[in-house]
Amino acid sequence: MARALVLRHHLEDSPGLVGEAFERRGYELDLVMMNENSVTPALEGYDVMVILGSTYAVYDHEVEAAWFGRELTLMGEADRRGLPIFGVCFGAQALCRYYGGEVTRAADEEIGWFEVDVVPGIELARGPWFEFHSDHCTLPDSAELWATSPRAVQAFAIGQNVGVQFHPEIDEAQLKEWLAADEEVTRELGLDQEALLEQTARETPAARVRTQELVDLFLSRLD
Repeated sequence: MARALVLRHHLEDSPGLVGEAFERRGYELDLVMMNENSVTPALEGYDVMVILGSTYAVYDHEVEAAWFGRELTLMGEADRRGLPIFGVCFGAQALCRYYGGEVTRAADEEIGWFEVDVVPGIELARGPWFEFHSDHCTLPDSAELWATSPRAVQAFAIGQNVGVQFHPEIDEAQLKEWLAADEEVTRELGLDQEALLEQTARETPAARVRTQELVDLFLSRLD
């Protein structure tokens, strides 16, 4: 059985619909914490690596010193091994940074369900996809742009690696965990939790299908 190493950065994070898609395609998932208290996992025996989101920024030097530097080193080992990475939000930004791009604070947050503008010829659904971020990527020359929005690069590929700024893993259960984990930020952003959860519940069945197609697109690039 193929194996996927899934890095998460908070206890409330799970691979959600992305994990379902990989499991339906025969992958066994190992969900591993990556933070200042964790041990860096070994890559031996894995076929792909998935990097989930984070409330931290890839350009925060204190975060890099505490643990993100080890994650970048692990990505370097994956690169040398030819181990493909599927990056979500923070994971996509980590890919952008590792390969020489730049990640900076965006002018506005992007939170909620949005369609994206897909580059012609890329078999990626427009969405809507769930967004929850306040950064944007300036891609390295080696990247192939897949999709954008008015606020940010939304999807790209670098070799066998794929990064998406949106959150294809999200479903109602995952969103409830997020909102409960940081109620202060939720209040500061002025989010209507009930409306957002209701919309997410409505979107989940179709989002599940779109996410399966996205994972298939990622897997189709593997040697």
